[in-house]
Amino acid sequence: MRWRWLSGPGGADRVVTVFGGWAAGPAALAHLTGADVLYVEDWRDLDADLPNLSGYARRDLVAWSFGVAAYGHWQAGRETAFDRRIALCGSPAPVDRAMGIPPAIFQRTRDRLDPVTLASFLDRIGAPPVASADIPALRDELDAVAARGPASDVAWDRVVIATGDRIFPPANLHRAFAGRTVEEVDAPHTPFDLWSRWEEVTG
Repeated sequence: MRWRWLSGPGGADRVVTVFGGWAAGPAALAHLTGADVLYVEDWRDLDADLPNLSGYARRDLVAWSFGVAAYGHWQAGRETAFDRRIALCGSPAPVDRAMGIPPAIFQRTRDRLDPVTLASFLDRIGAPPVASADIPALRDELDAVAARGPASDVAWDRVVIATGDRIFPPANLHRAFAGRTVEEVDAPHTPFDLWSRWEEVTG
């Protein structure tokens, strides 16, 4: 687990911490404005602490894709530091036949991973291509996600499911968040093109 500032720190009165997805990086959300942005990625481990964000008037958490489960695991046992928490196109049970990515599909993605299949994956999720990728590290990350299993429950303030998601089946995400208010958007797994400002994402 590692983090980096995409904008800031200290340039705005609000900060958005993004627990990102797998392999795509932050390019798909780089156009969003209206906040300092701390981007967190690499779910091989969840040991890192985040920087002190107490100087901001508002602190929001946006968890996308595998970031939903990663945040649930990371937050367990820690004090909540966020005013609002948003789950985008991800499940607290990331590898699950009924509530996440079906295990057979997940395993096929893991076993066949190479630069060609990665490029196809990024195209399928609606994310920009990446210039280079550490394939063994990405495979290790998938292994860690699967081994970690379902995350603890989080009191999400907003849950968004993309009807065009080809990674997490929308029906599975509805089951994963049963009993919660869920919003559907017409978008692929990477939905950030729907918005231009962070306040549209966080509500």
